[in-house]
Amino acid sequence: MGRIGHALFTVKPQRLFSVSYRPCQLQSLQKRFQFHSGKSFLVSHLLEKREQIAIAAALSLSEDLKSYSLGTQIHSHVIKLGFSGDIFSQNNLVKMYFKCGFSYSGCKVFAEMAEKNLVSWTIMISGAIQNSDFILGLEIYLGMIRTGLRPNEFALGSVMKACAGLGVHTLGLSIHCFALKIGMEQNPFVSTSILNMYAESRDIKSAELVFDGLKDLDAGCWNAMIGGYIKCKYDFKALQLLSLMPYVGVKMDQFTFVNALKGCSTMGALRCVKQIHGFIIQSAMGFITSIMNALMDVYFKNGDMGFAMRVFNQIQEKDIISWNTVFSGFSWNGNARQLVTLYCDLMITGGKPNNITFSILLRKCGELHNLNLGLQFFCLALHFGLHDETNITNSVIIMFSRCGKMDMASIAFDSVSFRNINTWNELISGYNTNGFYGEGIKTFYNLQELGVEADECTFSTTLEACCRSGNQEMGRQLHCDILKSGFDSHDYVCSSLIKCYSTFGLLDDCYEFVSEPEKLDLVSWGTMISSLVHQDLDYEAIKLLQLLMKVGERPDDFILASILNSCSSIAAYRQTKSVHALVIKLGCCVFPFVASALIDAYAKCSDIECARMAFDQSSKLRDVVLYNTMIMAYAHQGLVVKAMEIFEKMKSANLHPSQATFISMIAACSHNGLVNIGCSLFESMGLDYGLKPSPEIYGCLVDMLSRNGYLEDAKGVIEAMPFPPWPAIWKSLLSACRTYGNRVLGEWAAGKLLQSYPDTDAAYVLLGRVYSEGGSWEDAAKVRGKMIERGVAKGLGYSWIET
Repeated sequence: MGRIGHALFTVKPQRLFSVSYRPCQLQSLQKRFQFHSGKSFLVSHLLEKREQIAIAAALSLSEDLKSYSLGTQIHSHVIKLGFSGDIFSQNNLVKMYFKCGFSYSGCKVFAEMAEKNLVSWTIMISGAIQNSDFILGLEIYLGMIRTGLRPNEFALGSVMKACAGLGVHTLGLSIHCFALKIGMEQNPFVSTSILNMYAESRDIKSAELVFDGLKDLDAGCWNAMIGGYIKCKYDFKALQLLSLMPYVGVKMDQFTFVNALKGCSTMGALRCVKQIHGFIIQSAMGFITSIMNALMDVYFKNGDMGFAMRVFNQIQEKDIISWNTVFSGFSWNGNARQLVTLYCDLMITGGKPNNITFSILLRKCGELHNLNLGLQFFCLALHFGLHDETNITNSVIIMFSRCGKMDMASIAFDSVSFRNINTWNELISGYNTNGFYGEGIKTFYNLQELGVEADECTFSTTLEACCRSGNQEMGRQLHCDILKSGFDSHDYVCSSLIKCYSTFGLLDDCYEFVSEPEKLDLVSWGTMISSLVHQDLDYEAIKLLQLLMKVGERPDDFILASILNSCSSIAAYRQTKSVHALVIKLGCCVFPFVASALIDAYAKCSDIECARMAFDQSSKLRDVVLYNTMIMAYAHQGLVVKAMEIFEKMKSANLHPSQATFISMIAACSHNGLVNIGCSLFESMGLDYGLKPSPEIYGCLVDMLSRNGYLEDAKGVIEAMPFPPWPAIWKSLLSACRTYGNRVLGEWAAGKLLQSYPDTDAAYVLLGRVYSEGGSWEDAAKVRGKMIERGVAKGLGYSWIET
């Protein structure tokens, strides 16, 4: 990683800020030094006692410090004192090695034990599983069972955690049966672990049966059940269970609130967040940093920056997680100075940024496209000795790719001595982001040649590269690799395969995934439905929703929005009504994009009253897209006064109009002959809102002027545009020349159109009509002859009627 600095910082970036150590920082460093020095002194004092209890206490202190070197020194002392054969000391040594993360040393001590008791086996099982070595933990458990020992609650609970971590539902069920057999299913530790295992396996019905069958429900069981509902996306049930806890006399703890807040992490749950916030205040737990961190995070995720920062300012003892949450969650709106100020505040208060802090900061600099600031943060990461952290390397690559500097991202990648699979994934993703799809595929080949094992993210990003580059053959080869690697059942990969095949138009291959619908997760269903919508197979998408409901799945907000877009495309009124009922039932009205899709669907079905009703029910969401959709709905119906009413409501709600707002408003003025108002709106874009007119805006302006007879003004706008005209612009002017009989301007517009797009049928057809309606039949015939001569045919029109 040090070589990255040498390779990248050939030019010293401009210094934007400086941070000096303050007295409070020095005090913080002194406290940390005194803390560690004090514990080391205590260990020395304990070892002088030459007693087993004192040695156990010394080992416990080395566990707290996560100091492997101190632990090995104590181990040497144990051997010198002659306690190496004592089972009590051996058990404590095994525990110490596992707590310090050195499983191999712990296993070695365990293997050398002449006698092993239940505590020895339990320490081994718990230690392996705490280090996420689930397979080792299960092997040790089975070894214990073979010796004839009966597991205690801690061994059973740990093994349940291993089953959950590995996703082996069948083995978890067997161990649950064993717990029932030996009468331990009512033990709080075991029952909590069983609930967690079923939740991780997405078997929420079994978790509910276990929960309902427990006699003594402590806070741990309630927390596990709430957490299970959240993992399975039953957020409403989780919040219902939370509200029941005070009524049954169960005291909420910090884990209750943290779990419940996780259920509110999606947009649209702000009301629930505030209710939980009230519970936290009522329970007098606002001083617990972990709860306040979770609360702040969920406010950020629900878009309430003001409340999130209020919570942050109320935290009495901010830890690095508090600061990282603000760095990650706050919307900087392109303001790099705010980011720098907050980092300075962290340093002034004596906080020490970690690798996660710098990883977040580097990514944020990428989002802000501020490479200069990002390089300075990278220098600071090196200053804090974080040059060997892989996630810093990965974040540097992300920052460069977001700033469009793939050459520098490649240098960063080549300069590191150690790369994990995420490093490869970020490089492939960066190439995709910047349109270098061939380089992304080449990187995947390099990865395979070096024997690096790809993961689900690798396959998904490489599939995206195949998809965007149109490399169908490579996509099929990759599918074979996925099958060999066993990732074909992975949700994320399955979803990417569906997207890839649908992009290539291979819908039969997509349908193969639906042949076993019970194996598809919601992401795969959503991708399949979205793919059909993009292919204009709207009725097939609606049928797929019916199949999804048939297998017992609940559509999410993304799927419902896609289906509503299908209903909108084909003006399927009955289906729109049915999906609206489903939206209400599933509580998805709170998602702005679902509400917008619903308004659009009703408007396209010409039911403007229902569209307005849907808008009124959702307008409290204060979303620009929502207002734009309603304005567009009125514009299409020619109700310009109503459109203006929504526009004024939008401004009074302190929402800034976007390009889409002005497109809708000018389109409404165009269809109602309100040229002066339309022109005023066009001028207001730049003067009042600082928006530069997009090509679409210019298209609407030309259409408005042409449609209402201001042909010379329309011509002036076309000539003054900052970009070259496109066919639709010329067609608008040509059509108006036909309506108003302006032969000269029509010939000019047709000539310009044919000059750039010689095979456009509309130019010939519209110019022919200008001549024929003006009585110049010979000229009309000549145009028709030229059309035949060039082999240009008039496109067929299509219509659709819902039955």
